Amino acid sequence: MIKKIILASKSKVRKKILEENGINCIVEPANIDEDLVKDSLLKEGALPTIISKNLAELKANKVSQKKNGELVLGADSIIDLNGKIISKPSNRNEALAILKKLNGQKHYLISSVCISKNGSMIWNFTDKAELTMKQMNTNELRLYLAKIRDEELYAYNVYQIEGEGRSLFSKIEGDENTIMGLPIKQIKKYLSIIK
Repeated sequence: MIKKIILASKSKVRKKILEENGINCIVEPANIDEDLVKDSLLKEGALPTIISKNLAELKANKVSQKKNGELVLGADSIIDLNGKIISKPSNRNEALAILKKLNGQKHYLISSVCISKNGSMIWNFTDKAELTMKQMNTNELRLYLAKIRDEELYAYNVYQIEGEGRSLFSKIEGDENTIMGLPIKQIKKYLSIIK
């Protein structure tokens, strides 16, 4: 299996998942304007799964154009609530508003990964997990948010399933690594078959 890859993401959680699975990675964020891409795709009527896949591919392709012959992994995760995308909060008031929207609701966490080489996608995979949030009052939501550091809140959206975020849910169906943003089983499977 290939043991080294360039990660086109500054996500510490994704880096940690790769390293815990024996894959060394060099972090080189793509620095694309995700909101601009999302807005454009939404105007075209793209589904959340397509938006997630396109963002992962765009990130991987952008970085791999500069890294001749290297494998570059791009990834993207999207929250889908009744067909509408929930974006990352930019402040704590937005975070609370997002939690209120998800409160008591079933929603999907979609994670897409793409591996590119020489500026073109050579493999991709999209997975979806289903999460049902408990019904909570505003005070409980505020208490939860008070436990989350700013860095985590703005980088990984409103919940971190690997930490405090687990307490928000009454039901979780799907791969935990998908929820954390990196379906590692499929990545390892692919890296084990390519030369």
